[in-house]
Amino acid sequence: MRAWLRHPAAWWVMLVVGLLPLVSLVIQTVQDQLGANPAETLIRALGDWTLRGLCLTLAVTPVRTVMGWPELLRYRRMLGVLTFGYASLHLLGYAWFDMGFEWADIARDIAKRPFILVGFTAFVVMSALAATSFNRAIRWMGAQRWKALHRAVYAVAVLAIVHFWWMRSGKQNFAEVLVYAGVLASLLGWRVWRGSRRWSNQ
Repeated sequence: MRAWLRHPAAWWVMLVVGLLPLVSLVIQTVQDQLGANPAETLIRALGDWTLRGLCLTLAVTPVRTVMGWPELLRYRRMLGVLTFGYASLHLLGYAWFDMGFEWADIARDIAKRPFILVGFTAFVVMSALAATSFNRAIRWMGAQRWKALHRAVYAVAVLAIVHFWWMRSGKQNFAEVLVYAGVLASLLGWRVWRGSRRWSNQ
């Protein structure tokens, strides 16, 4: 596995795999296979893939540590940028299909509906992380400040779950929310546990 992760082609394979959900959604859209409400299906699917991307991105460090695969680190940035891409398309779908790019209406909707405000806040934080995800940003900010900023991904994960929960609360359908919340809680809990062990060993 480690040999494969080190292979020069592996990064591109992972990128293609990360783009497959988007390709599938485009094909379904073109072939009119998104059901009775294609706009809603598309927006929600993009939101789902954003949550999955967050889970995968946050899973890199635990898996790398537990399995002893340091090569995984080279994929974390790509996963984060892909996740931001899906989040951007999720927001674009809302602005386009739900609101028709009526910016004044969008601003009022964000202020009026808490679950959209929470989701938009998560996107703003993600934008800051994506904008500073390159080596030049690390050199400009300094490693410590860069790491401190990128710990905000934990806040993004929490906001994303709250956004999803609030969106599903109208239909009292929380099954998927609990699955994602459980996965993210486990990943964040592992970090807390590991940090407490480091602290106790000092």
